Amino acid sequence: MSSLADELKQMIIDVLALEDITIDDIETEAALFGDGLGLDSIDALELGLALKKRYNIHLNAESDETKQHFQSVRSLVALVEAQQV
Repeated sequence: MSSLADELKQMIIDVLALEDITIDDIETEAALFGDGLGLDSIDALELGLALKKRYNIHLNAESDETKQHFQSVRSLVALVEAQQV
């Protein structure tokens, strides 16, 4: 997988202060919420702000499309790559 995936994994760890987790612990395909990494809606807001700050990506928190972008690291990679074209 791309270094962008690792960059996003590190951003998730840093932004959410996940102290006992390394980028190797986060599976690119795994769900970020619920049974996967176990993130919640507050985590989603913090991640959204971090994405806006780092990649200048604007997201609509109420949008179903935004929820799809936050399903996994892979979907976040696709979002960032699509926005940077």
